[in-house]
Amino acid sequence: MTRDQAEARVRFLREEIRRHERLYYVLNAPEISDEEYDRLERELRDFETRFPELVTPDSPTQRVGETPSSEFPSFVHRTPMLSLDNTYSEDELRDFEERVFRIVGRREMDYTAELKIDGLSMALLYERGRLARGVTRGDGVRGDDVTRNVRAIRAVPLVLAGNDVPGDLEVRGEVFLPRSRFAAINEEREERGEEPFANPRNAAAGTMKNLDARVVAERGLDVYAYQVALAKGVTLRSQWEALERMRAWGLRTNPTSRLCRGLQGVLDFCSEWRDRRDSLEYEIDGVVVKVNEFALQEELGFTSKFPRWAIAYKYPARQAATVVRGIDVQVGRTGKLTPVALLDPVVLAGSTVSRATLHNEEEVARKDVREGDTVFIEKGGDVIPKVVSVVLAERPERAQPWTPPRACPVCRTPVVRPDGEVERRCPNASCPAQVEERLKHYARREAMDVEGLGDVLVHQLVETGLVGDFADLYRLVERREALLALERMADKSADNLLAQIEASKTRELRRLVFGLGIRFVGERAAMLLARHFRSLDALAKAGVDEIDSIYEIGPAVAHSVHHWFAQEANGRLVEGLKAAGVRTEEDKGAAGSLAFQGQQFVLTGGLESMTRDEAKAAIEARGGRVTASVSKKTAYVVVGKDPGSKHDKAKELGVVCLDEDGFRRLLGG
Repeated sequence: MTRDQAEARVRFLREEIRRHERLYYVLNAPEISDEEYDRLERELRDFETRFPELVTPDSPTQRVGETPSSEFPSFVHRTPMLSLDNTYSEDELRDFEERVFRIVGRREMDYTAELKIDGLSMALLYERGRLARGVTRGDGVRGDDVTRNVRAIRAVPLVLAGNDVPGDLEVRGEVFLPRSRFAAINEEREERGEEPFANPRNAAAGTMKNLDARVVAERGLDVYAYQVALAKGVTLRSQWEALERMRAWGLRTNPTSRLCRGLQGVLDFCSEWRDRRDSLEYEIDGVVVKVNEFALQEELGFTSKFPRWAIAYKYPARQAATVVRGIDVQVGRTGKLTPVALLDPVVLAGSTVSRATLHNEEEVARKDVREGDTVFIEKGGDVIPKVVSVVLAERPERAQPWTPPRACPVCRTPVVRPDGEVERRCPNASCPAQVEERLKHYARREAMDVEGLGDVLVHQLVETGLVGDFADLYRLVERREALLALERMADKSADNLLAQIEASKTRELRRLVFGLGIRFVGERAAMLLARHFRSLDALAKAGVDEIDSIYEIGPAVAHSVHHWFAQEANGRLVEGLKAAGVRTEEDKGAAGSLAFQGQQFVLTGGLESMTRDEAKAAIEARGGRVTASVSKKTAYVVVGKDPGSKHDKAKELGVVCLDEDGFRRLLGG
């Protein structure tokens, strides 16, 4: 393979890995299994080993985990929270042991085997036996300080037990949501007409990112500690001893963990829990294997990304065979058509599956999925059912290739396929399926924040003709009796919904622009557009060039926005929103100057005269941007009470630091 071919493949792999990282960590919508993701990352690492000149600092192989949230203060870990290398077979576990032997010599080896819980990693810091801080793993170097939320988890002791507790202690653990709580929470959400969580891990991750600690307390999260990262004044000789000492200090550790003599004991443990995993009260996806003695761990050391003394044995994605009874087509918010296989119900990974995504028509053609085919399905990341392969030997003689629809399956409008895209789309903005998805988007917390407007209720509102677009939501107060006639709608729930809809009229312009669901316009672009044009009317009249000229707005967004407002139906929609009293302009008192245009700010520590959200909004209203970490590009670091390491980093780089009074003076011009 030539260098140019390798460079092209590396570029493709990086883009694909980043896309799947965003689907998994940010959107909670994974498309592939962990094994497939690891295969992509391994291939990229292999290329970078063969062609080291292609390695770049922003390559996915050069970092550990997810990007920290900007909603919580950032905290630098004392020692990095490294990820583990993965293996999927007993032979690869034996290869791991051989690599250990090459460094420390062949000997009788003790290992610890610990179930790999599918949750989120957390660092717990104790000072003089009291919980001082809880920090997410983040990117492995720095994470989010979620101490308030950690304190709301009853399984986390606020004060440790025993007389030998280190004065300075850091342990790492896995936060998870028990299956019983997950089922109860989803049942409650469905009763309220809200979309259920996809799986316990997503529910746990979403809970820890909630800014209201009361929500965390209600969810019933649990935690198991699995590592001592720092214990000043206490000598620990092995991982097994560390687990025992953590239990003695009052920390929960997993009772299934086992000290194994030799690799065969590890293999037996892996086999045992592969068969028993569904009996657990939590989700697991494998077993973590560690060399037990800390002296040997120190001798083995680390690679740039993984410890050499530990490995994660991942259970293969569980598959099931079933029959395709039909191929349905779903229509999304932007009109995108997605083929879905309708299956004979089959139990897979603890749940009954009757539908599986086929992604797009090219994927259907590549796998040649046909009605009547016997197929193998699995859950990508143990979450989303998908068709893996077709059993050609069992294909019915008269099975025909699937033909993509020429008309929308919901409204019968002829579909289009834009140049350069693999998806067909329904161009009819009034298509009921699109209307439902747009209404769900409009009601999102990041948009108009209409609590209670969930999937079931949205479907009823559209199906009965009560709501045909966003503006119709504001007319429901005049049709209260018709609203009460809907299934599971009582006086109190109707009044609550109408109150939420009324409250949404006062949301900021940026939320409205995002809520309109214009293609390519995310939260950031919506904020930039609202700040520049300051009214929906001004945005509607803007040309492509003017929109494209805005800092950080590109041509794809500009063309999409201009096209959206050029549609007659959307013009009527905007007039309907204005007539209903929805705010379509920025407050007259809002700052109009873009004095911070192109400047990056970092906030650290607690502010007393305003919240962090208020400070962020004030910066963005003046053209600036708030980022999570300090760099040479940072213009100002705003330093509040008890600042973290960002303050030190700013001083090291010579970045201007402002106290709260200085920040307020800067805001005032």
